[in-house]
Amino acid sequence: MAGSLRLVREPDVYELRVYVGRDSSGRVKHRYERLTGNKRAAQRALAGLVAEVDHAKENRVEAGRLWGSATMLDAAFAAWKLNGWQDLSPSTTRRHESIWKCHVESSIGLRRISELSAYDLERYFRKLKSEGLSESTVRQVRVVLNRTCRLAGRWSGGVIANPVRETEFPSWSIDADRVVRAPDAGEAAALLRACANKDPREAAFIRVVTATGVRRGEACALRWSDVDFENRTVTIDESIVAVCGGAIVKGPRTRASIRRLSIDSGTAEVLAGLRETQRELAEMCETELEDESFVFSFEPGGATPPYPDVMSHAFASLRDRAKVASDVHLHSFRHFQASGRARARRTDPRVERPRRACPERPWGCGVAFRSG
Repeated sequence: MAGSLRLVREPDVYELRVYVGRDSSGRVKHRYERLTGNKRAAQRALAGLVAEVDHAKENRVEAGRLWGSATMLDAAFAAWKLNGWQDLSPSTTRRHESIWKCHVESSIGLRRISELSAYDLERYFRKLKSEGLSESTVRQVRVVLNRTCRLAGRWSGGVIANPVRETEFPSWSIDADRVVRAPDAGEAAALLRACANKDPREAAFIRVVTATGVRRGEACALRWSDVDFENRTVTIDESIVAVCGGAIVKGPRTRASIRRLSIDSGTAEVLAGLRETQRELAEMCETELEDESFVFSFEPGGATPPYPDVMSHAFASLRDRAKVASDVHLHSFRHFQASGRARARRTDPRVERPRRACPERPWGCGVAFRSG
């Protein structure tokens, strides 16, 4: 809920303004109040006013007074957030929220569902396509709209029809598809060389992702207890998921998500060096580095995992320094591991997981980096 304050008369009269929504014609509506006092008191009053308006909006949704021919898309989406998002993963709700705010909220979200036709929605989808959105993004917009309208129809007792159901999706040419490209051996080697002068945590993080092809969230969740230096393996059994206001540690969806991957001697040495650096930092700060500490944490003692987006930004900076193409991302190394195309002096990928596990490597064979 958006709010603002401004000084309207010296020295201590403030005007508070809170956004409450839009009327039936789409005009913005605000609630105004005036307060006499200092700026801190005005800020506290503004926070209370925002909470009051937000609570009133939730009560209107929960009371079911919005279901009918006047129900707008934005209101139905807000109702879904209150009743249904608890069953979704944090990453899914974060993506839905982003899709709605960027592409729906201030445009078609202001329309009444009952006034929308399949024709209107198909024009809207093609408008998004003409603005340069990818097929996957437009498809996600359609999925969120369809779910919103379907729930509105059910909660209204069938009064509201779902106009998304009858729409046809725009087509994209094959050339327009944005295929995720796996980096080649030269690009992988350039990235590893560029790690030399990076922060040791970021350098080790990129090395591990390159060597194993794990997801960035899985690498962020790696703990020292997951690293077996003797057998040169890492165990993947958790993931860091970004949520509003921070990140959480999430367990695997299935048993197949829990896996043990081999690492080469060079990567093991990099991790061992990072562990010593982290231990020294913990001692300087009069704390301890424990087995359950996060490997790539930026906090002394490693109690807090790194935020996935921070590591993606660090990789983007490294990629620019290494003069590697911008279509290479951290996730590209999952394709790099699966492709089997990268064969160079510094890399020896063995990425095909055998159907029958090797006796000496029951978890399968991963990429190995030879030093020298």
